[in-house]
Amino acid sequence: MEDFELLRNLTIGQYLPGESLIHRLDPRTKLSIFLFITMAVTFSVSYMANIVLVLVTMALVLLSGVSMRYVFSGIKPAIPLIIALSILQLLFYGETFTPHGMQSVTYFHWGWIHVTNGSLQLVIVSAMRFIELLFLTSLLTNTTTLTDITHGMENMLQPFSKIGVPAHELSLVATIALRFVPLLGEQLEIIMKAQASRGADIAHKGKLQFVTTARQVAALIVPLFIDALRRAEDLILAMQARCYIGGRGRSSLVRLKFAPLDYVAYALSLAFSVAMLVFHDYFPF
Repeated sequence: MEDFELLRNLTIGQYLPGESLIHRLDPRTKLSIFLFITMAVTFSVSYMANIVLVLVTMALVLLSGVSMRYVFSGIKPAIPLIIALSILQLLFYGETFTPHGMQSVTYFHWGWIHVTNGSLQLVIVSAMRFIELLFLTSLLTNTTTLTDITHGMENMLQPFSKIGVPAHELSLVATIALRFVPLLGEQLEIIMKAQASRGADIAHKGKLQFVTTARQVAALIVPLFIDALRRAEDLILAMQARCYIGGRGRSSLVRLKFAPLDYVAYALSLAFSVAMLVFHDYFPF
């Protein structure tokens, strides 16, 4: 039944208690670091810039005390999607993506298929970006409880409530979405085991195992979403039964306070992200 153990490869949304420097940071600091580095990842298109970003995110994971092997295991469920997107980018984006720091060179051209050094760079950079974002998202959720993420996000959005932004509601929606990630993985695992017990060939072995598995999992999407909608309806009824009312006028038992470590981490992450955004065109390749 190891083929159905999806939760062991689901790193996002799982909190891992610890006493590291990352764990001790204020949730607002961690959310800010996540946003700053995500912006740097979004606008960095060169090999060198993404190598730097991968090293920095790996250093943050090591600093948090979270197992690197555990974080890397989160890539496994997305491998079929990564492969499919990489093939599409390699074959059909040759004319639209100009390689950073290099002259465009065509490797193969036949009809719609156009493979260039630009499309090759796009594939490699996209894979590195995926790893960077996986590291950042796992780092945020592995070192911060959902309650702290909710309070931090609400506190950061609170100044925008004066212009009509529903800070409490948005933070609640984001928290529920993160909480549903492991729940969906758990439910998909249950459905796959139930189908296998009825004779379905879910754990197919072969050269194109990932293709067959992807097709079989696609057939399970309907019951998975039906269960997700049922859970959402139960959550709505539970909130109504408890007379839940939106954010305006609500008080909070938790009071967040910045420590000196938060100011240092905030300044370093902001300086690093600004430097990556300003000098991203100066990387040689």
